[in-house]
Amino acid sequence: MALQHESMTPYHSVQDALRVLETVARHGTGVTDAELARHTGIDPERLTGLLRMLRREGYVEQVAGGAYVTGDALARLGSAQGREQALRDKLQHTLDRLRDSVGAAVYISRYIDGEVRIDQFAAGPATPVVNEWVDFRFSAHATAIGKSLLGQLDHNGRRDHLSRHKMARLTSRTITNDKVLLSRLESQPPTVPHLDLQEYAVGTVCAAVPITADSSVGCLALSLPVEHAHRLRQAADALNRSAAPVLLSLAIQS
Repeated sequence: MALQHESMTPYHSVQDALRVLETVARHGTGVTDAELARHTGIDPERLTGLLRMLRREGYVEQVAGGAYVTGDALARLGSAQGREQALRDKLQHTLDRLRDSVGAAVYISRYIDGEVRIDQFAAGPATPVVNEWVDFRFSAHATAIGKSLLGQLDHNGRRDHLSRHKMARLTSRTITNDKVLLSRLESQPPTVPHLDLQEYAVGTVCAAVPITADSSVGCLALSLPVEHAHRLRQAADALNRSAAPVLLSLAIQS
């Protein structure tokens, strides 16, 4: 299955969004879009899209006269009290919305203390979660999530992980040669999602994109039943476009 994907721009979007948020926060009584464009230097058309995302996520609100002020979601994430729960709630809301928009189960995963960890997910009757028949911690070589996380490590980090976890053959498509896997990870363009085309489980295809905040390694992923594999390209592109709000929440919280 040959797939081509749109370029990922979540990092640039997040950097620009943070500049907008910082500017809004400095103007307690509100700031207009024209003033924001002048202060941030962001193109008005791009600024309109960023403000639309920030309003949708609850980070800014528009008041009488069209000025923008900080929103409730930003206040909750910025507050020390209940910050962790506020972040989980915000991310869950974003994942639920993403699940419905792409028609797939979606996941947030991070690489912590040398292991793959699924932090949160959103699934439903029409968007079933992957059957974790082999612990994800031990199957990074076969999953889109695992390959995305390993792809963000340096060469020594990848080799360390593979030295601790045997590359078991889970399906006929699973890569079990460490040199082949490392070569593919090295050559994978950062603008292309990592894929799992029935490498982890027969009957399931997946895609994952990185969402790295500060020094942490994470990814946003989706899974589809193989009968919906024809939608993988479209869903992966939607995942790319939707990575920015997730990364922005993590950046604000950190």
